[in-house]
Amino acid sequence: MGNMVTTSQLAKEPEAGKAPRGDRRNMALLIIAACQLMVVLDVTIVNIALPHIQDSLDFSTTGLTWVVSAYTLTFGGLLLLGGRAGDILGRRRVFTFGIALFIAASLLGGFAQEPWQLLVARALQGAGGAIASPTSLALVTTTFPEGPERNRAFGVFAAVSAGGGAIGLLAGGMLTEWLNWRWVLFVNVPIGLLIIAAVPLYINESARHPGRFDITGALTSTLGMAALVYGFIRAAEEGWRDGLSIGSFVAAAILLVAFVFVERNAADPITPLHMFADRNRSGTYVIMLSLAAAMFGIFFYLVLFVQNVLGYSPIKSGVAFLPITVAIVIGAGLAQRFLPALGPKPFMVGGSAITAVGMGWMVLLDTGSSFMGGVLGPEIIFGFGMGMNFVTLTITAVSGVAQHQAGAASGLLNATQQVGGSLGLSILTTVFGTASRDEAEKQLPSFMAEATPEQKAVLEKSGELPPPWGQEVLSEGMSQAFLAGTAMVVLAVIVAVVAIKVRKSDLEALSGMAGPGAA
Repeated sequence: MGNMVTTSQLAKEPEAGKAPRGDRRNMALLIIAACQLMVVLDVTIVNIALPHIQDSLDFSTTGLTWVVSAYTLTFGGLLLLGGRAGDILGRRRVFTFGIALFIAASLLGGFAQEPWQLLVARALQGAGGAIASPTSLALVTTTFPEGPERNRAFGVFAAVSAGGGAIGLLAGGMLTEWLNWRWVLFVNVPIGLLIIAAVPLYINESARHPGRFDITGALTSTLGMAALVYGFIRAAEEGWRDGLSIGSFVAAAILLVAFVFVERNAADPITPLHMFADRNRSGTYVIMLSLAAAMFGIFFYLVLFVQNVLGYSPIKSGVAFLPITVAIVIGAGLAQRFLPALGPKPFMVGGSAITAVGMGWMVLLDTGSSFMGGVLGPEIIFGFGMGMNFVTLTITAVSGVAQHQAGAASGLLNATQQVGGSLGLSILTTVFGTASRDEAEKQLPSFMAEATPEQKAVLEKSGELPPPWGQEVLSEGMSQAFLAGTAMVVLAVIVAVVAIKVRKSDLEALSGMAGPGAA
């Protein structure tokens, strides 16, 4: 879920220098896995706390999407730069800095008293994660000798990344219910400090490689996507004629055009544009963007639905999402087993189509839906389809790529997942905002006739209708957002049918990568 494991470092040669021995390597793996777990679960651990964050800091429902997007935009936008920094400056040094930034931002976010303070902290968390995560995977190659021992380490890393989302759901529920929402951020501080203290004891520094930082490319792409996301979210609240919304779209266009210009002329670009010349890779990126949009929408809006409409506690909400995780693991295992025999296209087409069915089923959710009758079935179908795609997309992204470029190809796929999820969520939020405003206007006469003075005071203070009228507004807006998400997944199906031409023989050299490439 939050951060898909890539094969980005599998094609790299081991670093110069001596790897630690015996028990020290086991401790090093524990440190690396703990960092990856902390970064991965920070998406879902915060998702479960969203309704409580909304109440505490007076976020609007549309504005609440920034709590997710501020993290994923900076994470995805700076991910490739973070991996490059580790190569140039030394991976242990950069790894430690990334963790330090991550825990400092977590501490600031836990103490936030205003929405903007939390959003700044989440953006800094994303930057810290973008520095630490790719470096942690690269450290596996530094620490473990090539062969069974390194493969076992990659397996542990993949398992932690796959399970991080589920752990985050449960941990977020427990911390929010037993303490309060701030602890979903505070919990990173002691874990991060222990990791920093242990790093110099068990992890050796890697050799440095000369190179240049493409900071201009990283900033123009990240700021351009942020402006685009802001434009959609602003339009959801203020309408398409709003001057700031229009200005954001104009700024996004200028920055993204500048990004392409910078990358075409950079000596050492952060995003090699020639990667998009291959139809299979380009198609893979489009499919991942579309599926990520749907996945982020599911986790955002279903959390609000099960807590605000079904009345679930945070812990119960975390448990309610576990079927998605289980279905993803099953789907990924099926794809991993039969991919060498069938090739990637059947899994891309079939997985995307199954995901579309699950997403489309969620359009039917309303205030009369129950978990067993309306949520569980779509969750399982959606998760199974997503799982079929994760391994397949990762392997296809590096198919036909030179060994030294495999890291860039799979890293781009990971960045596409994060940034595409943020963009997709912002588009779904625009649809949600428009539909919920229309539904609120329909509900307003009934509310004014039946509401108590206390309920009217809630409307005056927050600008949103309280229950039960607010539940109708949320359900209608969410249903329309899921309809838009279904259209995005249908786009993935079409791209998989038309664009993907990978043959089974193209994947033979990469068959050993399927293990760590699981979601």
